[in-house]
Amino acid sequence: MTTSTKSEVWTVFRRLLGYLKPLKAVFGFAVLGLTTYALVDATFIAVIKPFIDEGFGGQAGQATSSINSLDLGTSGGFNANNEVLFYAPFVVIGLFTLRGLANFVSTYSISYMSARLIMDMRQQVFEHYLTLPVSYMDSENTGNLISRVTYDTEQIARATGSAMITIIRDSITVIGMLGIMFYYSWKLSLCILIIGPIIGYVIATVSKRFRKVSKKIQAAMGNVTAATEQMLKGHKNVLSFGGQQTESERFWKVNDQNRYQTMKLAMAQSVSQPLVMIIGSFALAFVLYAASIDSLKEELTAGTFATILGAMLAMLQPIKNLTRVNAEFQRGIAACTTVFELLDTPSEVDNGTYQVERVKGDLSFHQVSFSYRGHDKKPALEGINFTVEQGKTIALVGRSGSGKSTIANLVTRFYTGLSEGKITLDGVNIDDYTLTCLRDQVALVSQQVTLFNDSIANNIAYAYSGEATKEQIIEAATLAHAMEFIELLPEGLDTQIGENGVMLSGGQRQRIAIARAILRNSPVLILDEATSALDTESEKAIQLGLDNLRHNRTSIVIAHRLSTIESADQILVVDQGQIIECGNHQSLLEQDGMYAKLYQMQFSS
Repeated sequence: MTTSTKSEVWTVFRRLLGYLKPLKAVFGFAVLGLTTYALVDATFIAVIKPFIDEGFGGQAGQATSSINSLDLGTSGGFNANNEVLFYAPFVVIGLFTLRGLANFVSTYSISYMSARLIMDMRQQVFEHYLTLPVSYMDSENTGNLISRVTYDTEQIARATGSAMITIIRDSITVIGMLGIMFYYSWKLSLCILIIGPIIGYVIATVSKRFRKVSKKIQAAMGNVTAATEQMLKGHKNVLSFGGQQTESERFWKVNDQNRYQTMKLAMAQSVSQPLVMIIGSFALAFVLYAASIDSLKEELTAGTFATILGAMLAMLQPIKNLTRVNAEFQRGIAACTTVFELLDTPSEVDNGTYQVERVKGDLSFHQVSFSYRGHDKKPALEGINFTVEQGKTIALVGRSGSGKSTIANLVTRFYTGLSEGKITLDGVNIDDYTLTCLRDQVALVSQQVTLFNDSIANNIAYAYSGEATKEQIIEAATLAHAMEFIELLPEGLDTQIGENGVMLSGGQRQRIAIARAILRNSPVLILDEATSALDTESEKAIQLGLDNLRHNRTSIVIAHRLSTIESADQILVVDQGQIIECGNHQSLLEQDGMYAKLYQMQFSS
């Protein structure tokens, strides 16, 4: 493992520890419990010597014969020291009672700390998503984003939970056992100095492997999540087109890739554990051999030899645990690295300082040119120039991909970084407004309606500043012609509509979205294909509601159906990012240009 890699791991781990600062007291109890647990184990091994040497009166220097003649079922070999044997059961019970208490305190404290840490981190990741620019979300795989909140944070939970228990407790146990061994016979324990570095090298080598494979597992889990989400969202289409086999094969590929990466991790883990055990067995074999050497025999008692042997045997399981938990720890570090990279992604730029309670609504584009990131050679907009006065309606029409929605997205600063020009609201550059203030002035109804798994009333009142009364909600729903179907539902406004309004038709969902915009009562309104999902009858019924919605509001209407924008004060025909025609409905028909051709195509029948 390179120095830079070590430095990276330490940096990530130190940042992770920063989440534990508010939990110092709980962390202290956890460490105290783990330390006590390990010391009790070490103490139990340490008292073996006096129990044997004093309790049974063993002969010093004759370890082998003493052990061979140790038979609690006979009355022959030893003269028992009744006082030592009398207190021995109480010592054992006391030690294990203390051990159990320490185990409870440490386990509960670590679990509490881990759960709290993971809750805080998940909340932080989720809230950071809410601040990320639209351009970032467009470029990322949704499955990977979900995986950050679920799978990656779960790996961190393991690293801070079970892994921390093992690292602290078993490390102290190993250190305690080593101390006992060297205290009683440093000569017999020297073999550890040779075996220890070899074990350390094995652990360090596989750690790098664990971390590398863990990152690949995270990516594979993101693909599994993405494939599942894609199938669930398109479930009707999958069934309609008979795509079950296609989706099954697609999922099998990503699922098998996840299995493959998991098995690579299991292979590294499976090889490292027995390797450490085999290396440890050499140390144990050396102790057994050294005990037969005459010069060492003279320095050993039965109790000393039994204690050293017991300490070595007691170290094997903690060493095995430390090797096994290394894989979990490295997975946690890899997950931390991924999550921290996400948290370090810059939020939306908000350098604006200007705030106002409510704007008038005078909106102007001044020679605006804009290119999406990575598409600089082909501008999405070029030289856009228009003004919408307070209370007026401007309509944008044109072919798909002409730049209509881009104009709307720039008003709300979903995308920033104009190549040229500026956009002003009430004469103030929109970049000078704070994001919160700017978006408070705008109500958006798009063709992609987003509803939440909640009641109709709560969906209409979504993110409403203050508390919306039932009367206000009913009024907004009535103006949007939504009460026509809401009143027919069993629970009316309290009806639960399922995820993304799955219980409603497309037209019903859009009417709820329009009611939401009416309730918001913002001075600037953007209707992006707001009637695209409505049938002709519903469209006519909702036009009156849209007229009410546009009253005294600056409105930008993006429309495919030209019948919905005939009454607009101004109509802009957009093609390949440029405004090629401008005027009202009648004047554009008289120009006999693109607008007239589009109109004739739609109404030729």
